[in-house]
Amino acid sequence: MDSASIQAMIEKGLPGAEADVSGADGVHFEATVVASQFAGKLPLARHRLVYATLGELMGGAIHALALKTLTPEEAAARQ
Repeated sequence: MDSASIQAMIEKGLPGAEADVSGADGVHFEATVVASQFAGKLPLARHRLVYATLGELMGGAIHALALKTLTPEEAAARQ
């Protein structure tokens, strides 16, 4: 598994989302995902939306995925 593939799956599964994924060892990854779908959702619900885009890969080919999930407004406020 590689970062680019994970990024593509997240962005396909959450239309309009922007994902930045890194991970050098091929099983442990970190991702920052900015998506309007996160508006009004608690962190756990946001993470579930991202995990749903990766399906069976979670816990298998992707051993761990550390997530930062932000709405576009939250991301803009951080800059």
